[in-house]
Amino acid sequence: MIRYGLPYMSNPTEQQEFLEFWRQLTAYLGQHARRVFFRFEIGKDLVVGGLYHKRGKYAQPFLHAAMMTLIFFGVAFGPSVVKNTLAESEKQPDAGVGTGEVLGASLADVGLVTLESDKPPSSVQNYTVRDGDTLSGFADKFGVSTESIKWLNPEADWKKLKPGTTVKIPPVTGVVYKVKPGDTIYSIAKKFEANEQAIVDFPFNTFSDDETFAIVAGQTLIVPDGIMPDEAVPVPNTPRFANVLTPDAGAVSATGSFVWPAAGRITQKFSWYHPGVDIASHDGGPILAADSGTVVVSGWSTVGYGNYIVIDHGNGYKTLYAHMSVLMATVGQRVSRGSVIGQMGSTGRSTGTHLHFEIHSSSGKADPLANLK
Repeated sequence: MIRYGLPYMSNPTEQQEFLEFWRQLTAYLGQHARRVFFRFEIGKDLVVGGLYHKRGKYAQPFLHAAMMTLIFFGVAFGPSVVKNTLAESEKQPDAGVGTGEVLGASLADVGLVTLESDKPPSSVQNYTVRDGDTLSGFADKFGVSTESIKWLNPEADWKKLKPGTTVKIPPVTGVVYKVKPGDTIYSIAKKFEANEQAIVDFPFNTFSDDETFAIVAGQTLIVPDGIMPDEAVPVPNTPRFANVLTPDAGAVSATGSFVWPAAGRITQKFSWYHPGVDIASHDGGPILAADSGTVVVSGWSTVGYGNYIVIDHGNGYKTLYAHMSVLMATVGQRVSRGSVIGQMGSTGRSTGTHLHFEIHSSSGKADPLANLK
């Protein structure tokens, strides 16, 4: 019989012995529990102290082990998880489009939406003109400037666009350029006032060497945001004579000394590769006969002189005047020393308004600066 959680004992001695037994057992267990607890604390302190002093030493192995564990579980159980997920999705029509429906509506009811890419075309596009098309309309439609379209279609008559005409459209605003021999990325960028990095970065420009950005003559290059330089006015290959010519001087004879044929500054002197002297003036000006004589050449040169005149002075000397804008003396005409024979210009092989002047003698070409007074 048990009373109050303890076995019922009629003998008081037995009860005292039983109580003493429980007291001793409790003391024994408590003592051993405290011993185990303190030993655990000592061991824990040792482990924690070691990890503290070597903090970070085991971090990398721990991370590697954790990643390998994740990869293992992903490879081992990933396919089955995905498969179960897809199977569950197919059982639920409103969870996706696996059954051909979106939220209960068929694809035919919803319709398909085409997303347009923001990436520019890879090359020039050909567009066939339709009724009502305009240059500004092309620019808005394809997202490029009107100038870029004009540069690519120099022959187009934009005031009279005929339906059916093909118009070339550049991929981006800028210049479409065909590489010539000697061109480089840097020279092309300078020519079209563009950024060489923009040329390199354009995704559809190709290079024969991707490290040096070498280009090949004949290839097409897109120059983003390039500006086409103003075209030079074509120079006629026929002489241009002034409306009013210098009157014939009649009988003349050379003085043997030469006056300055033009006013300006000396930009290039006599040398073995430049057999004359260049006298430049931004505003131009009249060109004078350096000495009296007869005009033996007056016209257009085929060797780069442009409009030029040669005067024979009859004493073994001849003088040559080149790059004139207009000629004011004709062949056979006699001119006096200091007579106006033309106007300074930049015709022929010239980079600016100037006079190229030469003195020829029986012994060859002489330095004009040593003979002018």
